[in-house]
Amino acid sequence: MPLVRSQTAQGVATVTLDSPTNRNALSTALIEELLAALAAADADVSVRVVVLTHTGPVFCSGADLKETAAAFGSGRPPINRLGEVLTAIWESPKPVVARLTGPARAGGLGLVAAADIAVCSLDATFAFSEVRIGVIPAVISATVLPRLSPRAAAELFLTGDVFDGARAREIGLVTAAVPADEVDAAVASFVASLVRGAPGALRGTKELLRRRKADTFSDELAAMTELSVSYFGSAEGIEGIMSFRDKRRPNWIPDGVS
Repeated sequence: MPLVRSQTAQGVATVTLDSPTNRNALSTALIEELLAALAAADADVSVRVVVLTHTGPVFCSGADLKETAAAFGSGRPPINRLGEVLTAIWESPKPVVARLTGPARAGGLGLVAAADIAVCSLDATFAFSEVRIGVIPAVISATVLPRLSPRAAAELFLTGDVFDGARAREIGLVTAAVPADEVDAAVASFVASLVRGAPGALRGTKELLRRRKADTFSDELAAMTELSVSYFGSAEGIEGIMSFRDKRRPNWIPDGVS
């Protein structure tokens, strides 16, 4: 049975962690299937947005500790592949929206933080539980630390305490925390906005958000001016401006999207 399912409709690829009996733990098998699903979504020109979600009561419990224990001495625990997953989400050319209505622990928080937008239920719980089993949140820090305030990161990394959706929103781990019965509507609202963006512009904006700034303000403005001019002169930029002038939909909005 597959551990990850994927389906595409109206420009949205929904990638679902589907190993509820294992609390969607990051086993090697699940990681391989997740990487394949993300790669397929990236390669599909019809896909504008990726939604990462789950079946069962738990979004992701982190590394598969049973498999990890069995791998002692082999040098090949599942954590070796976690960085590949975080990179695939973080560097995806398409916006990734995480949707969760249940707990996320350890590596699962890395997935949430890697997504561009994350929506959780208010009663979802989170914990950086690594210190309580004698390890550290090293790999996931690459995606988590850019999201969290330093004080919140220190508190939660060091204590391993559980916190809820409201706190996750407050510290920047998630974009929105809403009642459980409003999660799907909140995700749909974000997706409806995202699919209206031009594919190249969405990719470029993701790169813009994560680029290193130039050393001086004048160099930064020069670089940004050059980048802006290139996009205004691109095929998408011209199509966007012409469609605005002509009061019509630009040609990149998927069929069926109102």
